[in-house]
Amino acid sequence: MAERLTAREAIAALTDGFTELPAPAGDTDGDGPLGWTGYADSRARAAARTGERESVVHGTATVGGHPCVLLSFEFGFLGGSLGQRTGDRLEAAYEEAIARRLPLVSLVATGGSRMQEGMIALTQLQRVARASARLRAAGPAQLAVLRDPTTGGGWATLGAGADVILAVPGAQIGFAGSRVRPPGADPAAYTAEGQLAAGSVDAVVAPGELPAVVGRWLGLLTRGDTPPSPAPVPAALAATDPPETGWDAVLRARAADRPRAGSYLDAYFDARLPLSGDRCGGTDPGLLCGFGVREGRAVAYVAQCGTATRPAGYRTAARVIRLADRLGVPVLTLVDTPGAANDAEAERAGAGAAIADAFAAVAAARVPVTTLVIGEGGSGGALALAAPDNTHVTPDSYFSVIAPELAAAILKRSPVRVRETADQLRLRPQDLVELGVARSVAGPRADGRRA
Repeated sequence: MAERLTAREAIAALTDGFTELPAPAGDTDGDGPLGWTGYADSRARAAARTGERESVVHGTATVGGHPCVLLSFEFGFLGGSLGQRTGDRLEAAYEEAIARRLPLVSLVATGGSRMQEGMIALTQLQRVARASARLRAAGPAQLAVLRDPTTGGGWATLGAGADVILAVPGAQIGFAGSRVRPPGADPAAYTAEGQLAAGSVDAVVAPGELPAVVGRWLGLLTRGDTPPSPAPVPAALAATDPPETGWDAVLRARAADRPRAGSYLDAYFDARLPLSGDRCGGTDPGLLCGFGVREGRAVAYVAQCGTATRPAGYRTAARVIRLADRLGVPVLTLVDTPGAANDAEAERAGAGAAIADAFAAVAAARVPVTTLVIGEGGSGGALALAAPDNTHVTPDSYFSVIAPELAAAILKRSPVRVRETADQLRLRPQDLVELGVARSVAGPRADGRRA
């Protein structure tokens, strides 16, 4: 079990400074909207024990020097549950973020809706969802830090609805709290680590590292340009002449020692933070996504790692591209895949819909998208992440309607004609530029500096 801090201890551990906002008028007296016998006494005991009048503390803060609106749950106050007056404070925090055009940071620790207020408590989730939608429409980012526990409606709104979701190790996280789960449910599924594996959390961060990580995220999420300029094209990391034949291009792109996405990202960025998971139960280890800093500018990235991209990868990519678009941050995509995963599991996971969503995210982006093909460009699985008017290629890459072996099979050609087919497909980097599919063949930096 993760260490349980009070609301104010969590604030003090994270922030450089915090100014509490006044509580909205009308804090509950008496036994509440249902007339629940003893509710007033329960609230009074919770207040005496915690020093708080409600389960949420809200105000303005700075983290790593970056301003934000911050709210923190007090689990000691009736299990951090959400009631009507909790909803008042949560809505006030969102409205403050809208008015100040600041990101909202939520330190969540809640058991869910407050039983003593019944449906009135449950409808606070709708209030939070509306406030969150208004903030999203206004532009500022939402970042959640999931503490122990984060369950019920608090997880399904403030937590899972955030743009960036961090969790502390060992925290209990799940829609179902420990007292309402099915008998025999796997407890690992309800942990920070389990939610990370399932694609519902971006990172598990040790408490001592949270100030630095949250501060870096706030810096990245508020660094968009107006209007944003395109991300520079990365330099090619392998200095090679253009391939002579189509098959030569294929062999180069498939070479085991060719530079991969990780090397390109390390060369391109001064610092970067990852985003992980499709929020639908899946992750794709063959796709790297996140935000990075290059020469003081924020750039979002989506990078294929040379494997067949899975549906979860395309959904994660679409999520990151849409977030960058909302924040005014340019996007860099690195294309390197033999194609989309086409096994039965991928089909059951919605491969077609996921690829369509990635195409749509790129097509609808108002921020500029820059693409560099760094290896294999296999069919629609690669094209889904390629900018229609700003795609570039490296000398050790190719882009094709389909792999030449499969093209030969579709055309009912003998395997001995695969090389001939590769030439006919005109998939070499220089062919792609001549055809207008790519704008340039990227070269190495002439001064020998990083990409």
